[in-house]
Amino acid sequence: MKAIRLVVILAIMAVILYPLVWMLGTSFKGQQEILSNPGVFPQDFSPGNYPEGWNHLDVNFGRFFLNSTLVAVAVVIGNAVSCLLAAYAFARLRFRGRGMWFAVMIGTLLLPGHVLIVPQFIVFRELGLVGGEFPYLPLIVPHFLATEAFFVFLMVQFMRGIPRELDEAAKIDGCTSFGVFRNVILPLSRPALVTTAIFSFIWTWNDFFRQLVYVSDLEKYTVPVALRLFIDSQGQSAVGPMFAMSVLSLLPVFLFFVAFQRMLVEGINTSGLKG
Repeated sequence: MKAIRLVVILAIMAVILYPLVWMLGTSFKGQQEILSNPGVFPQDFSPGNYPEGWNHLDVNFGRFFLNSTLVAVAVVIGNAVSCLLAAYAFARLRFRGRGMWFAVMIGTLLLPGHVLIVPQFIVFRELGLVGGEFPYLPLIVPHFLATEAFFVFLMVQFMRGIPRELDEAAKIDGCTSFGVFRNVILPLSRPALVTTAIFSFIWTWNDFFRQLVYVSDLEKYTVPVALRLFIDSQGQSAVGPMFAMSVLSLLPVFLFFVAFQRMLVEGINTSGLKG
């Protein structure tokens, strides 16, 4: 029975990893071999796709990595701070209409993100945040306002597992509500914060549509938008360099996940999202 289970797991893992392995192998193929050899491994090893892709566009590809890093780090900070404060209010504080507002927040999860693009664009344009020297404000500012209901819900579920006796003990010692948050809730919420940070980083780093809508200057492009430039309007494409840069674009996400993998699993298991 264990052998069958192992075979099934290995088969599923092979199916999941095959696209990544194929992309890695294709990044070392020449342009003609990509069209003639659909296999995983290159017949003629060609590492030149990486330097060619790095310098293929008018702007060095490292610039796009810096832009994506700036946006992703700002979003991680915004989500971590704002969602933690909102979750603390829903999980621990008593105020009128708390249940109703929490239900409204959960209801926003039913709205597809693409439905909100047009009204959000109009609002940001009226506020003068679209374009300019720093076009990333529409991508960053909403995350400092606890607009990610999923992360608020995750943290609320996590905080509900923290014994309220700790809050009462802190209040007996003279802590205010903010003191309870700073001395009790914040230190114990590290797994949920790390889970929020990982998902925020991955989703922001891989985001294409929103960044395409708000960023129009080549030097301000992020990695997902820049990868689109390897295929021009006439259908001509630099497929090898594109795959090479795609492989490099996966490295920050992979390293970020590996660094915090243990806390990610702990945060999911203790926040009520487990099966």
